[in-house]
Formats: sequence, structure tokens, C-alpha cells
Amino acid sequence: MAAPLLFTPHQIRGTTLKNRVVIAPMHQYSGVKGYPTDWHVMSVGRYAAGGAGLVFVESTKVERRGCGTVGDLGLWHDDFIPHFKRLADFIQQQGATSAIQLGHSGRKARRFRPWEGGKPLIQTPEVDDWDDWELVSSSGESDSGDPAPRALSIDEIQDVVQHWGDAARRANEAGFEVLEIHGAHGYLVHQFLSPKANRRNDGYGGSEANRMRFAIEVVECVRANWPEDKPLFLRLSVEDDAGWGPDENVRLARIVKHKGIEVIDCSSGGMRGAPVVGTGPVGYGYQVPYADKLRAEAGIQTMAVGLIVHADQAEQILQDGKADLIALAREAMHNPNWPLDAAMKLGAETPFALMPSPYEYWLEKRAGQVKELVPSTHQRGIDV
Repeated sequence: MAAPLLFTPHQIRGTTLKNRVVIAPMHQYSGVKGYPTDWHVMSVGRYAAGGAGLVFVESTKVERRGCGTVGDLGLWHDDFIPHFKRLADFIQQQGATSAIQLGHSGRKARRFRPWEGGKPLIQTPEVDDWDDWELVSSSGESDSGDPAPRALSIDEIQDVVQHWGDAARRANEAGFEVLEIHGAHGYLVHQFLSPKANRRNDGYGGSEANRMRFAIEVVECVRANWPEDKPLFLRLSVEDDAGWGPDENVRLARIVKHKGIEVIDCSSGGMRGAPVVGTGPVGYGYQVPYADKLRAEAGIQTMAVGLIVHADQAEQILQDGKADLIALAREAMHNPNWPLDAAMKLGAETPFALMPSPYEYWLEKRAGQVKELVPSTHQRGIDV
């Protein structure tokens, strides 16, 4: 029996992923003044120990103004580096490849956490740098009921682009092996791409080419500060239902492919409200067609994400050539050992080898002792 594609190694530049299961970047909103805590070590560690090939640390902001909430992580100065090195090292110690996403919230900054309602934040003593936490964007447009941001000047745009490059340099010094630029979900890069949010009349607005300029410059600056042998991903909202859609993203993907992007992480939504609002009915694999389209029409590797829940579903996406990588988010929260579970269901030859030795030894021993054992994730109960 041929090995499942999901559990075959995959090389991108100088990095080889042990399998094609990716843990997507998931905001935890649990940082302290931008610094990660033990919560983050636990969170990424359990996914790495669960057998995923690539594990992302959540969107980490390239400057203070870019923080969405008081709990966002940051890499805007060198003091952060050793704290993120702890995360990168721990992921790698569990046998996974470490990755980090870099982002900037733009006009979606300064908000309550999602479980606090997600509305614009009210000034409180907890925030001692309120004036520095300014709302900026491509232009002064805002969502209904939200405070208006200030449009960045040309000189400030160049500063923000450099912030991305500086954060990429820090991510490399922290030891991460893969980096992703967050260009989706209505955040700053998407705010420049969107005709709804970007009403500029200079070189960064108006035409599609001008609206793409900021994203392209960010890619160029990040690539210049990120080692040539390390992969660079770009997350895009392939359909935002607000004028930035699949055909536009194909054209952008063709450009950034030649600027050093290896993989497009294909998501959607985020321009019709805050926090992120999806583009329509959500069902199994609802964003897979976007990964399929960009892969076929832009000739670039893609990562599929969005309600990919079951092992056979993930394997079929790869077998059909609709994506190169499979990203999990909330399903991994539900079952951090999803890769092991999927490997067993798909008949991979050595499923327990996905896990660190303390887990591999005991699970393999149990499997050898109890021939009829069925894991709890494979059936409802002993008599079912």
C-alpha cells in the first residue's frame, strides 16, 4: 500500500517537513506587553508533540501600533528574541518544523479580545501607552461604528515596510525555520489591497497595481531579511466579498512568486467587519477551491485551510492536487494528536514515530500488547 501523501516528507527550499500537516497560526490573545508566556509554550508544544510537520506561532506584530488586543505578541524590538527562541526551540525539540506569522492589525488594532466582545477598546489604566497605540491604515476608512484610522503617509509606509523586515530578521535570530506574512483577514496588508478600505490617490492606491504595491514591498523587504534557504509563505483572503477576489489574488500570487514567496496560505473574509467576518456559509473544506485555483492558475504551492476535519478529507485534497499542504486550526485544538489519529486511520506504516520518544514508546507498547484495541477517537464506545 502506498504511503498516504499526508505523511510523506515535503521539501521547500532548504527545509524538509516530515509530513504535510500544518498547525495554522491561531491567535491566543494571551501575551503580556507583546511577550509570550508559558501558555504559548504549552499551546505550540502540544501540537508539535502531536505529530504535525509544521507548527506556526500566532500572528506576531511588527510594531506596537499593529497589536489587535492587549494580548497580542510582538517582535518590534530585540528584547523579544530570546522569548521567541524558547518557542522555536521547543517546537523543534518535539520533531516539528517551527514557523511564525508576522502581522499588523492596522485599523483593526486596539480592540477587546474576542471573548470580551471584540469591540473597540476603551482607554483603561491597563494600557499605559494608549497614544502610541494609534489606529493607522491605508486611508481613513473604517467599519461602521469603529473609530476612524489615520492614513499613513508615504514616508510612514516605508517605515512600516522596514518594520516587517526588521521583525523577519528577529524571527530568524530566534531560530524559526519558516515565516509567513499575514496579508489577509482585513488587517493592514489587506487594507492596502482592498478597494473598499484603500481610497488613496497616490502610488499606493487607486489602480490594482498601486494597491498591490505595499504588499509587494513588504514581501521584498521580508525576503531581503530572511535567509535564502528558508521558506516564506503569504496568507491571503482569496475572496473577501468586498472587491478583492480570486482573480486579483491569482495576479498577486504570480508577482510574489518571483519575489520569493513559496506558498500561498489560502483563507478568506475579513473586510466586511471586525473582528474577522467570513465570506458566506461555512462547511467542510469551504476554502479549498481557493487553494486549488491559485495553485493551478498562478503556478505556486498552496496551503488549504478551513474546516478540514477528517483524515480522508485531508488526504483527498492532496491526492486531487488541490493543495500542497493541509493546515488545521480549531480541529487541532479539539484533538492536538490529530496527526497521529490521521496516520492510524490512513494506514501509515509507523504512526507512533510521529511523536516524541516518551509518547512513541508507550503507545507502541500498548498497541503491541492489546491487538484488538481501538483508540477513543475511532469509535464512540466499547459496544458501539
